[in-house]
Amino acid sequence: MLKKILALIAMLYAAACFAAVDVNKASAAELDGIKGIGPGISAKILDERKKGNFKDWTDFVDRVKGVGEGNAAKFSAEGLTVNGDSFKGVAPKPSAKASKAEAKAPKADAKAPAASADKDAAKQAKADAKAAKAAEKASKPKVAASK
Repeated sequence: MLKKILALIAMLYAAACFAAVDVNKASAAELDGIKGIGPGISAKILDERKKGNFKDWTDFVDRVKGVGEGNAAKFSAEGLTVNGDSFKGVAPKPSAKASKAEAKAPKADAKAPAASADKDAAKQAKADAKAAKAAEKASKPKVAASK
């Protein structure tokens, strides 16, 4: 009976060691227990958490200096979570140039394919005319000027 109780306590202890640690609820000691997080990073995490809870992994990586996608993946593998979610990668931020380009881009409508086809036909006609002119020029005999 005593062996069963000790075995149960050992299993509960092992389960507690591998339990997930949520970054929004963990103490400094719990954060330090994650492999790769030391006192410096745990202090940065707690300082940023004072400003507000982390929404997701992207928010966590953006706000905590010294934590990038690589570290976030390692911390997640060691049991760190943000709002119960493990790290799956940070969504890329839309760049300012991309958002401006989308704003300036014309909206697609039913006439756009026809207009595109007309432009392609005009380009082809222009290229054909240029080729014909070059062929005509090449076929003319060159007269050498003699002195």
